[in-house]
Amino acid sequence: MTGYVTDAQGTRWTLPNLMAWRLDYTAGVPCDSFWLRCTWDEENTTHPGDWVRFEAFHEGEQVFCGVVDECEVALSQQGRMLEVSGRGMAALLLDNEALGQDYICATQADILRDHVTVYGIKTAPGASLPAVSQFSVATGSSEWSVVYEFARYYGGVAPRFDRLGRLVLTGWSDSQERLVGDGAPVTALVRRDRRYGVLSQMLVRDRWSGQVERIDNSEFLAKGGQARRVITMPERSSYQAMRYSGQFQLDKSASELQRLELTVAQPFCAWPGDLVRVQRSHWDWNGLYRAVQVSVGMDEGGYWSRLELADPDFTV
Repeated sequence: MTGYVTDAQGTRWTLPNLMAWRLDYTAGVPCDSFWLRCTWDEENTTHPGDWVRFEAFHEGEQVFCGVVDECEVALSQQGRMLEVSGRGMAALLLDNEALGQDYICATQADILRDHVTVYGIKTAPGASLPAVSQFSVATGSSEWSVVYEFARYYGGVAPRFDRLGRLVLTGWSDSQERLVGDGAPVTALVRRDRRYGVLSQMLVRDRWSGQVERIDNSEFLAKGGQARRVITMPERSSYQAMRYSGQFQLDKSASELQRLELTVAQPFCAWPGDLVRVQRSHWDWNGLYRAVQVSVGMDEGGYWSRLELADPDFTV
């Protein structure tokens, strides 16, 4: 893999050969991130503290685009070493606070203009979200929360960033499956059941009318789950909005209950959102999953990819 850094004036440098690196990709939250280490001699003409952007390419294909958060040059018995770390382009939306305002009718173009492109972020093609009447941006909200609320709660699409650093406002593409069979170089396979954080019941209260809507996670209740949350909706909430909000919270928490973690001795064997079919001998949990988090790296042990897999219909 080859890394490139860019300063605020747009000057680009190629980093020395990387000795170790790690790229973490998510389905939107938390933010993508990167870390790398390379040698750093005294003849370099650029100052690491000036870098603002990072890009990575593997076999000619771009595999990461993000912002530089921290650089460190250290002198040890191994010589002068440079470490660089940062996050994906979603960091610009997470780090910036939105200006509170009310839209009579907010369109996708309005949201992108006021909360996304102002930071130099591009949008992947194919996005088509419906307009939202009486859409409000609360003071103190991050730009990311504005985009998430508009896209997820009203458009039904979980926003995310691709490896080119573009905002994606479309659903997953299920055109192909990645097979992990007995021939794959799997080095670790872990099944995890985590009840903590899974909700059994939601009470959604309409502040205006006083109406309370109860939504149950019947499957989790049958397994002895007891974790209730109460949400108070804004004034004049519709029944549909109440129902959707409560059910959404239950579905989101339930998606954390069962996960499969798979480590393969290969780089870039899947991306977040990809369908992965696990078909291994002597394994009780074969089936179709969706990658929700992917970590790819290289160290003294060679290349590796670690996939966190969930139900194909998991809720972000």
